Amino acid sequence: MLKNFLPITKQDMAERGWEQLDFIFVSGDAYVDHPSFAPAVICRVLEAQGYKVGLICQPDWRDTKDFKRLGRPRLGFLVAAGNLDSMLSRYTAAKRERKTDLYTPGGAVGKRPDRATIVYCNRVREAYKKVPIIIGGIEASLRRFTHYDYWENKLRRSVLVDSKADLLIYGMGEKQIVAVADYLAGGIPVEEIQFVEGTAYLATSIQHLEGMEQVHIASHEQLLTDKKLFAKAYKMQYDEQDPIRGRMVIQRTADCYVVQNPPAQPLTTAEMDAIYALPYMKTYHPSYEALGGVPAIEEVKFSIVSQRGCFGSCSFCAIHSHQGRIIQSRSHESIIQEATELTEMEDFKGYIHDLGGPTANFRHPSCSKQLSKGTCKNRQCLHPTPCKMLDTSHEDYIQLLRKVRALPGIKKVFIRSGIRYDYLLLEKTGVFLHELCANHVSGQLKIAPEHIVPHVLEAMQKPGKEVYLEFMDKFTKKNEKLGLKQYLVPYLISSHPGSRLEDAIALAEFLLAIGHYPEQVQDFIPTPGSLSTAMYYSEYNPLENTEIYVAKEQKEKAMQRALLQYKNPKNRELVLQALQKAGRLDLIGNGPKCLIKGRERGQSPRSNYVKKNNKPPIKKGN
Repeated sequence: MLKNFLPITKQDMAERGWEQLDFIFVSGDAYVDHPSFAPAVICRVLEAQGYKVGLICQPDWRDTKDFKRLGRPRLGFLVAAGNLDSMLSRYTAAKRERKTDLYTPGGAVGKRPDRATIVYCNRVREAYKKVPIIIGGIEASLRRFTHYDYWENKLRRSVLVDSKADLLIYGMGEKQIVAVADYLAGGIPVEEIQFVEGTAYLATSIQHLEGMEQVHIASHEQLLTDKKLFAKAYKMQYDEQDPIRGRMVIQRTADCYVVQNPPAQPLTTAEMDAIYALPYMKTYHPSYEALGGVPAIEEVKFSIVSQRGCFGSCSFCAIHSHQGRIIQSRSHESIIQEATELTEMEDFKGYIHDLGGPTANFRHPSCSKQLSKGTCKNRQCLHPTPCKMLDTSHEDYIQLLRKVRALPGIKKVFIRSGIRYDYLLLEKTGVFLHELCANHVSGQLKIAPEHIVPHVLEAMQKPGKEVYLEFMDKFTKKNEKLGLKQYLVPYLISSHPGSRLEDAIALAEFLLAIGHYPEQVQDFIPTPGSLSTAMYYSEYNPLENTEIYVAKEQKEKAMQRALLQYKNPKNRELVLQALQKAGRLDLIGNGPKCLIKGRERGQSPRSNYVKKNNKPPIKKGN
């Protein structure tokens, strides 16, 4: 069985008769040989092209010993921090250390360094001076230009500079890594591989780029002096993230240039099918069994990826920057084959946990012109209103779901990866809503309205409250007609740019009015590469060319979060302080519209606040 996993030790190499590897993949995650884990995909893609590939997973970064474990590779090291940015893996929105790491055996913490891409590259360079180093994955991909680091609370220069890597692959990477591997194998030095789409590199001069279409954003040094300029620079690079119309983007940093080539072309259906047909073991490496396995596999073990990309373009999400706005889908045959293989697994109970992608009901490009002309530069498909050119058909997804749930051995196919309810409502036949409620909800359907206040939703690029209410009404009526008790679980974000304390209160009032109490609330985390992060740092919305309010003080962020879970006794004091500060004493008491009950007799909220703070509460609207 171990021979079917990729090598992680010298013994594994010897059993295959290999003396030297072509590539070594250094990963911040444990080795899980499953197509939902990037190292497995990239390594299997290279293996399919005839390259000898091994992995060094979660090495001890304090010295070079682990980095020499498999010897010197013939062609180069591939380095990635893991499926998540290493800072996000370790720290919460409150900048506290997380208690578990789902991508580590047993969920243990502390097995990867902060900014793992940089640390790993420096150790590799220390171990092997001249070996080519190629970085990729979500951390490197979204830190390729000057970026805001929330945990350090400052702008950092391109990860290319600090890692001293030779080449950066951004996006999903399969096309790029094969091209780069072939050039290296053909004898082209890594420093001359400057022409592959979907890659970025450092150059001391850009004279060789004369005559090419290019966009220059402000230098790293300029951005350090002007927050608004940072937001505008982000908008410029954001506009070029299209494989059809995107241009080269260049940024000067000290005495060199970061050069980003246009994005890689979307995968065809045949290319996606081939990637997902590779011989993955669909589980973690057996060496982790004694440590309790790798928890992250549980969420995806019996799930199937149907497509990539997202044309929803939510401001706080970087999927459109990483996977693109053009949807790339697998064929029905490919998905049915994978579903059939799941039914043959010993621990499969008949339930496919998810069949979807970043957005489950996006199964095809949003309009027919995208594959020839690209996505619109100054127009989103769904925001502020749905585009007239939008293809709203759900027929392909409906037929796919019907085929999969009809397979022998499958009892139920759930959809858990997210539904864009505004897009669903545009499907006028109502067939998909019926199929969804009748066959694909496990009692609760998770959706993401995120907020209800218009100006906050505008900053998020999300649909209005009325759209959510319309969907909620139709979902409820459909389930009543079917005789089913199924409920919506809305995801909400607190403290997103644009949200003031009174906006969080309005959202809490809305939750009270609809009778929903969220068990989970996401406090906004400014991760690199998103529009919302650019707004958070700069307090400026580059899409609207307007300043925007941002809650940055931890106390206010804590109050906004607590308001959305106002029933929790642990949050009472924070909610009380928030309502007093906003002058909303009308929401304290025993009335049906009150968020929390008042104090005992003689201890009114107002007198308690004045006594404690020696000043009256701020009136509403101030």
